[in-house]
Amino acid sequence: MTDPTQRHFPAFLSFFAALTLAISGLILSACAESFTPTSILPTQTPVPPTPTPEPLAALVNGEGITFAEFEAELARFQAAQAALGNTIPLEEAAQRVINDMIDQVLLAQGARGAGFIVDDATVQARMESLTAQVGGPDALAAWMSEHGYTEETFRQALSRQIAAAWMRDQIIAAVPLYAEQVHVQQILFYNEDTAQQVLIQLEAGTDFGTLASKYDPLTHGDLGWFPRGYLPEPQIEEAAFALQPGQFSDIIESQVGYHILLVIECDPQHPLSPDALLTLQSQALADWLHQKREQSTIILAP
Repeated sequence: MTDPTQRHFPAFLSFFAALTLAISGLILSACAESFTPTSILPTQTPVPPTPTPEPLAALVNGEGITFAEFEAELARFQAAQAALGNTIPLEEAAQRVINDMIDQVLLAQGARGAGFIVDDATVQARMESLTAQVGGPDALAAWMSEHGYTEETFRQALSRQIAAAWMRDQIIAAVPLYAEQVHVQQILFYNEDTAQQVLIQLEAGTDFGTLASKYDPLTHGDLGWFPRGYLPEPQIEEAAFALQPGQFSDIIESQVGYHILLVIECDPQHPLSPDALLTLQSQALADWLHQKREQSTIILAP
């Protein structure tokens, strides 16, 4: 149904224009005799109003993240967590979201610094792909509206995401597929006294593999190959790389218990397992972002 204000708008404009001309004519005719050239004031060009800047949630090296963007992203994050059955306090959720958005800006800035430019054709291609995925232009428009996007802000978000993804891929692609690694077997204990007793047996010449199988019949304590930066317990990793093949360690305490390690073999260029490669790639990305944050000016809204 046509909106009544839209249907009568042209007629209203015509009436208003005619009324303005009539009033102007009356004023000019009434005042013409009293006007002299010296009394005519110069015409002043009106100054256009200054646009009100959008409130910012953060400023990253001069590039803003608006509150509208942040609030929309926070709402999406909370909805996704609720769908998974997770309950996250609002303050923690807000911190995670703003940190992720800052990381994305830093990555996009890194991409631009590396010469990667997201052109309009790339954004349009992504828009068309998303349109097809969600079921057409109307469905995409409804989704954008529901999630707090205008078409302009959605295109800006897509451009930033494309640049950030490119930079992320460059960082993780730089992680080599081969690294120095050790192949380690361990005996894990849950009390220190037992660990001390076994260490005495090992020092007396008892076979390490025999004892490892006794305490771990399933895997025989085999940790497999791993590189530096892979294990969650750095003290175990440090001890392993300090040993030569055939040597066993002293007792190493960690959060999970007491360990004695045996290095079976080592290789300066051993292929990384998929899990180890993913771990090192994730660490490389985290290290890059940490370094960029240290070098950047990041201002959060109070």
